[in-house]
Amino acid sequence: MKEITRRKFIATASVATGFALAVQPISAEVITTDTKGLVAGAVKIPVKDGEIPAYRAEPATGDNFPIVLVIQEIFGVHEHIQDITRRFAQLGYLAIAPELFIRQGDVSKLSSIDEIRPIVAKVPDAQVLSDLDATVDWAVKSAKGNANKLAITGFCWGGRITWLYAAHNPKLKAGVAWYGRLVGDATELQPKYPIDIASKLTVPVLGLYGGKDTGIPLDTVEQMRDRLKSSSSKSEIIVYPDAPHAFFADYRPSYREKEAKEGWKRLLAWFKEHGV
Repeated sequence: MKEITRRKFIATASVATGFALAVQPISAEVITTDTKGLVAGAVKIPVKDGEIPAYRAEPATGDNFPIVLVIQEIFGVHEHIQDITRRFAQLGYLAIAPELFIRQGDVSKLSSIDEIRPIVAKVPDAQVLSDLDATVDWAVKSAKGNANKLAITGFCWGGRITWLYAAHNPKLKAGVAWYGRLVGDATELQPKYPIDIASKLTVPVLGLYGGKDTGIPLDTVEQMRDRLKSSSSKSEIIVYPDAPHAFFADYRPSYREKEAKEGWKRLLAWFKEHGV
């Protein structure tokens, strides 16, 4: 994509409406959080090469809200991720989910995961970390966020990014990574994985993983636990023995209500424990 075209594209792009095409049909167990008492909707985040869209939710009254960055799955900032931001906002947080693939393409309009993967593979980690820095700046300057109470949580693709951003930004108070990949082959665009930064981590991250996750072998979870022991972060990893990958995704067959609710309680307690 030529630079001028790319700039124009990201300036006019917006967050998804509804669920990503690739995740249809939607489960009957899907959770829907309303916007009553909230300011919620699409916003634009100024970044180095233009603007990226994001979905933001915060209480309609008050200010100086603790900030939660919500990091998307491979399906982008579709309805599920937007709903999670509203869940946080109903609890008093300013939650914001930036669309981190938008330069490479709008994955919400693609009908299969096989079409989505090549696009996501082109997303540089450096670009993602820079965009998240810009999102934090926007939350403090243009919304009502408290820079001293900053947390991050992410799911699947976003779980890996949660670990990496915790290593990138020591000003974070806490992170919660849901079934993010821990080990992988380094590339020019994705040079490091969580296992590579674990021993130097200073931000406390809680990892929530499924024992039946066929994409994240339990031996890699144990490797990560072992590496974290030498860090000063006091990070922890919880494994739910019977849970598959994406057990928090209430719109998909992988959803496990018991483990999802337990994980959410742990997330909120983790944030509170670390001052967010």
